[in-house]
Amino acid sequence: MNFQKRKHIILEKLKKTGEVDIKQAAAELETSEITIRRDLNKLAEDGLLFRTHGGAMQVNQLDVPHEFVNKAAKNVEAKDKICKAAAAEISDGDIIFMDCGSTVYRLCQFIKSKKIKVITNSLPVVYELQNSMVSLNIIGGEFNAERQAVHGKIADEHIGRYKATKAFLGVDGISRNGLFANSELEASITEAFAAHSAKTFLLCDESKIGRETYLRFAGLDAIDSVITNSNSEELKYFNGQGIEVISV
Repeated sequence: MNFQKRKHIILEKLKKTGEVDIKQAAAELETSEITIRRDLNKLAEDGLLFRTHGGAMQVNQLDVPHEFVNKAAKNVEAKDKICKAAAAEISDGDIIFMDCGSTVYRLCQFIKSKKIKVITNSLPVVYELQNSMVSLNIIGGEFNAERQAVHGKIADEHIGRYKATKAFLGVDGISRNGLFANSELEASITEAFAAHSAKTFLLCDESKIGRETYLRFAGLDAIDSVITNSNSEELKYFNGQGIEVISV
């Protein structure tokens, strides 16, 4: 059976049940789990479904914009390993900050059953967690359609009213020279989250480690932990600076 036929069957199953399990789909389609995993990754990159650990879920196109789904689907397996490790750091009763990064967004699937409060500037995070055990606090401010997030001075002030036990954040790059962003607005809100959290975790796939972009906005002392799939030599330097490195 070719990809187009498998695609049709997978999408029809999603319409009926809302989810697909890799092992079950492989058995029903008489193919390997590797093939189904590859199919699901391709469909996720096209914005047609949301990849989960062990399968996929239906995407509500009215909720999460196509462009954001595409970004969240890149490096999906690495991101999910990172987020599964991040979820293990979260306990019932925690108050956590979550930013608008596409990796942080994938943390949602692993925390829906936790009795926690999430404070976020990300609309996709809100959409994903709205019918779960999680209590939500949505940051106010100016809406950025491209990032599907809220930024600006009012957003920073909103964050400053709260104290989180943990923050889960993304950056465009991290090196021994510090943290890097592509936007002053994103840099500002990341700083606000980090400043008002008891412990700050960076969720970074290997493409972000050692990368320096447009704006250096903070030193390494702004964070406490890095969760990554990288094996870069930079990680030894981070560890020497007192940063916990969690490798997946």
